[in-house]
Amino acid sequence: MNNSIEQTAACDAAPTSGARRLLRSFATYEIGVIPLPYFIAIAVIVFCSAHFGYLPKTMIGGLAVIMTMGVFFGQLGQRLPLFRDIGGGAILCLLLPSVLVFHGFFGSTTLDATRMLMKDANFLYFVIASLVVGSILGMNRFILVQGMIRMFVPLVLGTLAAVVAGLLVGLLFGYSVYHTFFFIIVPIIGGGIGEGILPLSLAYAHILGGSPEQYVAQLVPAAVVGNIVAIICAGALARLAVKKPKLNGDGMLIRAREENDKFKESEDHGAIDFRYMGAGVLLICSFFILGGLLEKLVHIPGPVMMIVVAVLFKYLRVLPDRLEKGSKQFYKLISTAFIWPVMIGLGMLYVPLDSVMSVFSLGYVLVCTTVVVAMTLAGFLIGNLLKMYPIESAIVTCCHSGLGGTGDVAILSAANRMGLMPFAQISTRLGGAATVIAASVLLGIFA
Repeated sequence: MNNSIEQTAACDAAPTSGARRLLRSFATYEIGVIPLPYFIAIAVIVFCSAHFGYLPKTMIGGLAVIMTMGVFFGQLGQRLPLFRDIGGGAILCLLLPSVLVFHGFFGSTTLDATRMLMKDANFLYFVIASLVVGSILGMNRFILVQGMIRMFVPLVLGTLAAVVAGLLVGLLFGYSVYHTFFFIIVPIIGGGIGEGILPLSLAYAHILGGSPEQYVAQLVPAAVVGNIVAIICAGALARLAVKKPKLNGDGMLIRAREENDKFKESEDHGAIDFRYMGAGVLLICSFFILGGLLEKLVHIPGPVMMIVVAVLFKYLRVLPDRLEKGSKQFYKLISTAFIWPVMIGLGMLYVPLDSVMSVFSLGYVLVCTTVVVAMTLAGFLIGNLLKMYPIESAIVTCCHSGLGGTGDVAILSAANRMGLMPFAQISTRLGGAATVIAASVLLGIFA
């Protein structure tokens, strides 16, 4: 009798215990860093306000829209199997809003609030300046100087190989040299979306006319395809390393271990000084304005001059360390919290679905593939001549065709070589900045 009672009590307790675990999981599950119940409450507030036409058509309303969607779609892209390995967060944030707009999901109030933020208030320009200036000023100067020297030959020859191979395949499929170079090759090797495509869109708009946003839709598809191919190449190189140990540095780029150690950039875990972060914001805005002023003198687009000046200031040590640190801290804030939301805004307003889909074809994908493969092969062959491990040299060179920092993480993760991140950042940031500058100058000449 007692056993029967105990079994009945246990059966009654089991569902209760399961329900409690489910409720606890629901309460503690996070979207980004926000617990799910709180995120749902925020999303409901924003949705109801937009649905009933009460969403403020101001920066606050626009930020509420893109931040809510950016946090959700970004996390979704980062957690979906396979998709998360190809920079899924940025891709989903850019393309899914475009699909939703195409099918009429958003009302005019939501679009107006987003347009006010992204276009009227020029929030896009602010994010671009923060990413470019903050990332350059935040680099370790030794890595900036010595990395440029060490990676100069593989990057330059790899880039030349990518350009030549891409142009030949582009001609084979009927693309003009002009279109292949400026709208397929350049966005692939431009340094990603934040540090590459967005500054390029400003330069293209300045030279060719129109708005920067319309060029984003034309440049992004090539960068996305290139990033996917780069990840596949990295995975293939990792498998080759297992079969050919002599080519494998097991995460070391340079054959001398002591020289590799100099490139290890220690993470700054010091307390954030918000005064210097505020000064960093002022510094970033000043660089953007200075770029515009220099444009009047040298007739090179302002965003390009902003990059040049930032590199010179870093190289010549013009600024105090604490101001550079403040700029770096603000860059980290922008790159951590605002990249996905900005992609949401671009996807909603300036990436028409029909325009994106119209560029895809077999020839287009093959051109993108050829660019990345040629660059990777060049890095492999040249690395061995320069006393670097061919596998690691190829992987680092391949990062030049990734989606910025997100692409670097995805590429190095696929190769299981996250220790190469300082070299990857050189390849992505400096190679991308050089590409943006060179492409802008050439477009000004040939446009």
